[in-house]
Amino acid sequence: MQSKLLMTRASLTWIFIIAVMTAVGSEIKIMPFANTTFRFGLGTIVFFLCTLIKPTPIILAGVATSIVTTIFRVINSTLHDVPIAESIFNHLPAGLFYVLFAVCLQILDIQQYREKPLKLGLLVAFSEVISNLAEQIFRFFVQTYTFLFLHDLLILLAVALLRSFFVVGIYSSILIAEQKKQVQEMLNIGSDLYVETLYLKKSMNHIETITGSGYELYRQLKTLGFRAESLQALHIAQEIHEVKKDSQRIYAGISKIVGEKSFGPFVLSELLHYIEEGNRKYAELLGKEIQFNTCIDFDFQTKDHIALLALLNNLSANAVEAIEKQGIISIAIERQEDNTVITVCDNGQGISQADISVIFEPGYTTKFNVDGVAATGIGLSHVAELVEKLKGSITVESNNQYTTFKIIIPTQTIQTGET
Repeated sequence: MQSKLLMTRASLTWIFIIAVMTAVGSEIKIMPFANTTFRFGLGTIVFFLCTLIKPTPIILAGVATSIVTTIFRVINSTLHDVPIAESIFNHLPAGLFYVLFAVCLQILDIQQYREKPLKLGLLVAFSEVISNLAEQIFRFFVQTYTFLFLHDLLILLAVALLRSFFVVGIYSSILIAEQKKQVQEMLNIGSDLYVETLYLKKSMNHIETITGSGYELYRQLKTLGFRAESLQALHIAQEIHEVKKDSQRIYAGISKIVGEKSFGPFVLSELLHYIEEGNRKYAELLGKEIQFNTCIDFDFQTKDHIALLALLNNLSANAVEAIEKQGIISIAIERQEDNTVITVCDNGQGISQADISVIFEPGYTTKFNVDGVAATGIGLSHVAELVEKLKGSITVESNNQYTTFKIIIPTQTIQTGET
């Protein structure tokens, strides 16, 4: 009950904000027709955009906007020595416009066309023209205003189309930006899950080997006459086999999620953009000032974007962590004969020559948290597995100034489309 009350208050607050903003926006206007207070202002743009951005009870918003706009204009007119009665009489048709405009938007159910910009723009333009004509008819009968001619109707139509598609353009830009953010988030989740599936698959292979060894031990013990011990070995092998089946179910579920959320295919330049944006935010989160330099000299589509994103994210995040406070990270993708060459370079702390030979081994790490607990050390081993899965190779060079990871992958392995 309380949450419903809060929701109602939030809706009423939003409606009031729409009404006030529309009233203020309508004061930025032009008045194309003589001997009337009819105007083209930003009010319609504000009202339409606000109802698009956030689901709103449109009829209620239209009525509130009508009242607030009329009051706002009457007060403004009285400040210029216009009698209150005359001011209300002059501005009442404008209040009628917002009610009719809201009714049209409600009847046409514009919310269902939020992702169909052409149809949305035409329907809203139609709604505005109908509402403006109704306002003019009201002025004609009540204020003895000269009715519109053909060129006046054309002005109404042109302005309605201009305002409607202007708002649709702004909203589409907001929608595209939000969708792009969601895609980037899902890609990052997908890349993390993809890495985990590889690790899980490797564990499953290990479990299978242990199961076989356990069963072989059972056979040997049984042959030697150790009945109790052989049954115990068989029981252990059966239990391990059950673990494997559970792991297979988990693997199948994660693989399905990764497949459904892959959003593919992608071009390399898009992946590079996501890598840069994601790790720039990561650097800001760690309080570091890092300059990212990206370069790509050829582009193509790939369905292996999850694997590429996973390994590049890992290397880039490691580079961010290797830099103490300020630094530079460079990521480049270039063509070398039949290969795609990816380099990730940073000017962080570097890797000692003694450690370079073992950094891709599972369990290796030089990272410790504030409590002195070591990190898992599986990041670079996963990178090596990913590169191997893509039939490529990875090398690393490090000195006192720069650390560079170089990945070479046959282009035909990852390319699935034209540039």
